[in-house]
Amino acid sequence: QEQLVESGGGLVQAGGSLRLSCAGSGRTFRLFHMGWFRQAPGKEREFVAAISWSDGSTSYADSVKGRFTISRDNAKNTVYLQMNSLKPEDTAVYYCAADSNYRGTSQEGYDYWGQGTQVTVSS
Repeated sequence: QEQLVESGGGLVQAGGSLRLSCAGSGRTFRLFHMGWFRQAPGKEREFVAAISWSDGSTSYADSVKGRFTISRDNAKNTVYLQMNSLKPEDTAVYYCAADSNYRGTSQEGYDYWGQGTQVTVSS
């Protein structure tokens, strides 16, 4: 069982930066593929970024490529999402997700989810 807790959300002006953190509670956190998703008001939850536990490979949604960076520190049981050059359309609740087998872009593939953290970007 893996419990995830996100933090780091807040209000920022367009062009600014935020770093989200997702702390895992399990002893096998280092063996989980991790993903970030977001859900804006009135929209479906969408994939943002993912990182593999096995080789550290990463993937990103086209909308955030070049602006967001996913990373992990297994010693701290934490995965990060560094968000730069934020835009108003990045406003959403951001969720981290974990799975021991799946490392794709579909939310259905992830077994464990955090409660979410709100990111609001003002214009």
